[in-house]
Formats: sequence, C-alpha cells, structure tokens
Amino acid sequence: MPFYNKLVRDKIPEVIAKTGKSFNTTLLEKDAYIKELKKKCYEELDEYASAESDVHAIEELADLLELMHALSKVHGADISEVDRVRQEKAEKRGGFEKRIFLVNVEDE
Repeated sequence: MPFYNKLVRDKIPEVIAKTGKSFNTTLLEKDAYIKELKKKCYEELDEYASAESDVHAIEELADLLELMHALSKVHGADISEVDRVRQEKAEKRGGFEKRIFLVNVEDE
C-alpha cells in the first residue's frame, strides 16, 4: 500500500472509493492545514514551472488559484479581498505586464 501523506482535494476520497480500494484519511487542525496548504503551493508551483504546454500551464495555475482560495479563507478573507489588495499594489507599483527586468541600481 503506497503512502502519500499529503493534502488532497476534497473529492479525492470519493474518487478512490469508486475504484473499490481502501484508504485512510485524517482531518487536519488549522495550523497543520496551513502548513500543508503551503507545501502544496510549492508542489503545484514546481509543476507549473515544468509545464511544457500552455494547456498544462493553465491547469497548474488553476491548482495554484484553488490553493489561494483556501489560504485566503484560513487567513480570514476571501479571494476577492486578495484581489483587492493585488489591485491596490498594482496601482501603486504596477504589475508585471511590461516585462521589465532590473539589472542593477547604482549605489552612491
């Protein structure tokens, strides 16, 4: 029996049950849940970074967005609040659309 020991989407137990396989799960306390969400972000970011097609990249970005929804909830907000803060930062400092790559800044 393989051990996964990782956070999975809410319907994964149903998917596994439909295959007739047995499995074990546990529910995480808030601190452990946040820790696992953060680990999952790195996992999905790695998968995005190694995506070799736009379709695969979009799938991985969707996974990251789902994690952002979950993380915003555990921090007492929802994704609209995160987006509001994103928009404020974009207004003050800009976004990343112009592809500007800072090489150096001269110290005086």
